[in-house]
Amino acid sequence: MLVPADTAQDVRERAEGVSAQVAVLPVGSYEQHGPYLPLATDTLVACAIAREIAAAHPVHLLPPVTVSCSHEHAAWPGTVSISSVTLHAVVRDIADSLRRSGVGALVLVNGHGGNYVLGNVVQEASARGERLALFPAVEDWEAARERAGVVTSLLSDMHAGEIETSILLHVHPHLVRPGYESADHLADDRRHLLTAGMSAYTDSGVIGRPSLGSADKGKALLASLVDAFGATLALLTGDGPEAA
Repeated sequence: MLVPADTAQDVRERAEGVSAQVAVLPVGSYEQHGPYLPLATDTLVACAIAREIAAAHPVHLLPPVTVSCSHEHAAWPGTVSISSVTLHAVVRDIADSLRRSGVGALVLVNGHGGNYVLGNVVQEASARGERLALFPAVEDWEAARERAGVVTSLLSDMHAGEIETSILLHVHPHLVRPGYESADHLADDRRHLLTAGMSAYTDSGVIGRPSLGSADKGKALLASLVDAFGATLALLTGDGPEAA
């Protein structure tokens, strides 16, 4: 199972959010995250962010997209991908379906850096006059990193590092296996990543400093992202200065 089973309270909260005009769609992936984090890490991270957002803001929380564009991780068993064309189509279909049911805006909460196509989906939809957004932005992650006291830069903290390990230690500590304490590996120069894949830069699948991860940092990261989401919500609903 990729995400925890729904509780009765989860179902009630989502039902109450159906009247919201903004929906939140977590988009994760199913790919290797070193020997100590689960294949569903990016989905779990996206779901954690989306659930915290839904608890603090009037949005309709959707179930996640759990398989996406992880082609750069294909060298490791267990990684599963779909094409960028397929992911583009899935997101567009979901947005179209929501509009037909009266939910006019959609926020894609992306948990996987390789889902480049999501930016194109949002750009194209916005050009058509539709209301889509991609969250978190790099600036949101940078602010969260600083607020949480994350030591590793966003460049170095590429995969299964301090940020992802911290969030899982906070929300799903039972899924973090021993070994992250000694798995640090840096590879800041990754200019040929798209051509050569992750295996050209790491033997373990890790690029970052997971040894610095902590549950407290994970909690602070999520709190910062929840606060940052307010600007995105205001932009989509026309309630903030960004919409002027």
